[in-house]
Amino acid sequence: MMVKAAVPYLKRHIPGEPTIVSEYMPGGGGTKAVNHIYKNVRPDGLTLGNVGGGLVTNAVLGERGVLYDLDKLIYLGSAHSHYHWVFMTKRESGLTSLEALRSASGVRIGAQAVGHSVYIVGRLFAFLMGLKEPKFVVGYSGPELDLALQNGEVDARINNADTLLKRNREWLTKGVVEVHAIMEVPKGVKHPYFARLPEVEDFAKSERERKVLAMLRTFRQVGSPYIFPPDTPREQVTILQEAMAKTFKDPGFHNEYKKLVGDEPTPLVPEEMEKAIRQLPRDREIVELFKKIAGGGPLPPR
Repeated sequence: MMVKAAVPYLKRHIPGEPTIVSEYMPGGGGTKAVNHIYKNVRPDGLTLGNVGGGLVTNAVLGERGVLYDLDKLIYLGSAHSHYHWVFMTKRESGLTSLEALRSASGVRIGAQAVGHSVYIVGRLFAFLMGLKEPKFVVGYSGPELDLALQNGEVDARINNADTLLKRNREWLTKGVVEVHAIMEVPKGVKHPYFARLPEVEDFAKSERERKVLAMLRTFRQVGSPYIFPPDTPREQVTILQEAMAKTFKDPGFHNEYKKLVGDEPTPLVPEEMEKAIRQLPRDREIVELFKKIAGGGPLPPR
């Protein structure tokens, strides 16, 4: 739907308004698609890809099957780059403050599955806030996780701030939940409803912890990038980067994106995407720390 919203406006902003044909391939949202763009597509500026943000995550974490060099791909931007996660507990659990959270042992935090973004972010919140031996309870869908929190099966959960407001605003107005902290992607972009909350980086105690948080922020910030293969001629790159930037500013695109996707676009222009990827922490120590936080074992020591 994101590509469908962009194509008519991208065509309009490319000189000559060429025909754009969308081709969908199995595995097109992940590594297979990036490998295809990187290794098989002729670098003539006539074929671009739109893939999931896993292209950055998989390369940095050294996942199997990655056949591309993250730094040789050419980036054209992404339609969405802002995100906010909040950490909340059910008020009846008694976990109504950071002090109560830190004093409790074995706080049950719900998530969909090991490796799911909600699971990873929940683990990172628990790690940085200093929870004692938190327990991660998985196997839920998003709505099921809401019910689990209501029914006392879990004590806490992570959620997208906008999803919480759309689906369960009454939890906030009636004091059903206590929201303790927020993660901003990118850092510094405040959420209007939750601007008072402490940002999760406030709990970091070291450069190591700030780096692993910066890594996760970048993984999310790149959204669903548009990419060219290496060695695409500079002239064609410039034309498409400029056309993409104009598309992202086009009011018609904003309206179509909101209609098809359900959210406002938060574009990341090419130069900002390149900068984010270039500055992404890739130290072996930070990669290993991230994998421990994202994995199924105990949280690593601080």
